Amino acid sequence: MTDTTVPAPLTTAPTRQPAAGFVYGLMGVIIFSGSLPVTKIGLAGLDANFLSLARAALAGIVAAGLLVLLRPRRPGWRDLPALAVVASGAVVGFPLLSALALRWMPSTHAVVFSGLLPISTAVFGALRGGDRPRASFWLFSCAGAAAIAAYALAPALLRGGVQLAPGDGLMILAVAVCGLAYAEGARLSRHLGGWPVICWALVLSLPLMAPLAWATFPADWQSVPASAWLALGYVTLFSMLIGFFFWYHGLGLGGTAAVGQIQLLQPFCSFGLAALLLGEPVGPAVLGTALVVVLCVAGARRASRRG
Repeated sequence: MTDTTVPAPLTTAPTRQPAAGFVYGLMGVIIFSGSLPVTKIGLAGLDANFLSLARAALAGIVAAGLLVLLRPRRPGWRDLPALAVVASGAVVGFPLLSALALRWMPSTHAVVFSGLLPISTAVFGALRGGDRPRASFWLFSCAGAAAIAAYALAPALLRGGVQLAPGDGLMILAVAVCGLAYAEGARLSRHLGGWPVICWALVLSLPLMAPLAWATFPADWQSVPASAWLALGYVTLFSMLIGFFFWYHGLGLGGTAAVGQIQLLQPFCSFGLAALLLGEPVGPAVLGTALVVVLCVAGARRASRRG
């Protein structure tokens, strides 16, 4: 008689564990906090297009190796559209759009826009992942987003207009596509696992990213400073890969809306790194805005717990 027993997959759907989800999410946020300041360092010697494409291509090669060695559960055909969304938003969209935005703004200014990621993630989590936070959660989230908008628009208002700079528009678009990718990745992680999601997304994008990265490889690569190559290494291994291992696992364990709010803690870490690595000033307006959004995330996280 033929044995028809189906072996259990290596990756099973995690049960909800809010405390563990918070810890994993916080680790991901700490890793991500270096992305924008380090990208700014990379742009001192590398083109924004190459930096964004190369980080995805190199991370895709590493991800392919991990998948071959560890052999996690394979995604089904129905998972491919969601993986394509993750690849488009987290692998391509956010890195490229934010790198282009950094040509017009200091990293501390771009970091403040990352405070919009929690509400973007929560909105798409409600639309795609079935999260249903209470009304008070949305009030706190919207208050944090309003503080970010006020910071971004304040210079224009003082000049008598409200027209956004090109970098502001790019960062807003980056936040939107990244929020969608986070929500889709969290949904997939419930049955594929946290780390395989980003690995499959990177491998899915590799056939496109690798030739494009090669085509944009700097002709005078010998003159590129070592700091720029090190920056590429960081955003490849940490921002593009390792950070997502923690982040998607945390979202799957604790819920997209609740854990996603931890991203509002990211500006504090990023501001410190920008001041340390780039010498960028951290003024009272930046700190004040960050304080407001951190208070909002505390309220939103509390409200996300159903009573």
